[in-house]
Amino acid sequence: MAGDLKKVAYYPGCALEGTGHSYNRSTKEVGKALGLDLVELKNWNCCGAMEVKNVDPQVQTYLSARNLTIAQDMGFDTVMAPCNGCYHNLKKAEYDLTHNPQAAQVTERISKKAGHKAYEPGGVETIHALDWIKHGVGEEELKQRAKGKLAGLKVANYYGCMYTRPRHIFPEKDQGPGSESTSKPHFMDDILAAAGAENVEFPLKTACCGGAHSLSDSDISTKLVLNILTTAEACGAEVIATECPTCHSGLEMHQVRAEKVLGRKTSVKILYFTQLLGMALGLSAKKVGVQENLSDPSEFLRLKGLG
Repeated sequence: MAGDLKKVAYYPGCALEGTGHSYNRSTKEVGKALGLDLVELKNWNCCGAMEVKNVDPQVQTYLSARNLTIAQDMGFDTVMAPCNGCYHNLKKAEYDLTHNPQAAQVTERISKKAGHKAYEPGGVETIHALDWIKHGVGEEELKQRAKGKLAGLKVANYYGCMYTRPRHIFPEKDQGPGSESTSKPHFMDDILAAAGAENVEFPLKTACCGGAHSLSDSDISTKLVLNILTTAEACGAEVIATECPTCHSGLEMHQVRAEKVLGRKTSVKILYFTQLLGMALGLSAKKVGVQENLSDPSEFLRLKGLG
């Protein structure tokens, strides 16, 4: 993990400029509140998401690598990507360019045609928003700043499947004390606990939400999300904290659909971890974009003293 995370390159990705806008807003506001500086990549492009990767994985590698080149050209050795899909793809590009000669050749060829140098692996480290706050600030400072503002809030932390899979593209994980775990991730738990939240034991932390099937098979997605929602409630959670825009949107949309289509109503609230942390740091619910979420947790937050 890079040493100084006080100022890093910021890759928002497409989702954070669309359905995940409140994640973008809350991430930036939390950064400001904690004295962390984000410098958005100039003229960044889509990481290739699921669509390009499924059509031509080598082209997807190039698209992600180009963003790493931009970060390097801007003088950064660390780029922070809050979206699990973007984070995953940039990490995968780093791995593929190191271990797959064909990926390196395709990236070299397209880069030359596009008129810029090809990214050389090892030049930039990609981190997640959880890494950024965990290592850039740390729990002790968060405890001092938040003053237990989330006390009494029971949270199920949901990481989604792309934050830890496949393991081989995340060499910094599973490295003992201080590192993240791929089987039982805990960085979000640590951060929110430092702000006073009570983290419930939640066995579906890395279960798939069915995000890739939302359009092709909505029923599958709804059933997968309903399983996550009902399990969180069974574990005693009032809130599911998220750190991925696709997962977050899926949980909100399919919570509504589960009630309309399957007649299964759940009341657990869904909020980005950055929204919860922002409110713990004294930012208003509006400042962290709660009103932009699909669901409306306003009354619940007021009752908890966070509105």
